Amino acid sequence: QVQLVESGGGLVQAGDSLKLSCTVSGGTFSTTVMAWFRQAPGKEREFVAGIGRSGTTTYYADSVKGRFTISRDNAKNMVYLQMNSLKLEDTAVYYCATYSSGSAYIFSSYNYWGQGTQVTVSS
Repeated sequence: QVQLVESGGGLVQAGDSLKLSCTVSGGTFSTTVMAWFRQAPGKEREFVAGIGRSGTTTYYADSVKGRFTISRDNAKNMVYLQMNSLKLEDTAVYYCATYSSGSAYIFSSYNYWGQGTQVTVSS
């Protein structure tokens, strides 16, 4: 059974930075494509960033490109999301997930999820 636990969320001001972490247990982490999604109140869960198995391939939603950086440490079974220049619209619950099949940009392509960590950006 694969388990994911996110951490690092919190309340920050616009323009601040925050780094999220996701610890993965079970499965074979180094062979798994990983991603971060987020869900704001009343909105659908949306793709934020993804990373390939070795960490050399990354891809981002247009809304976070240039501000967020996804990375992974296969030795520690962890994936990270460095968020800089945070905006009010980045407020959401952030989830990490393991890729299964299909488009890497939609949540139905991912089979295991963490419980989420809240990120709130205030003015």
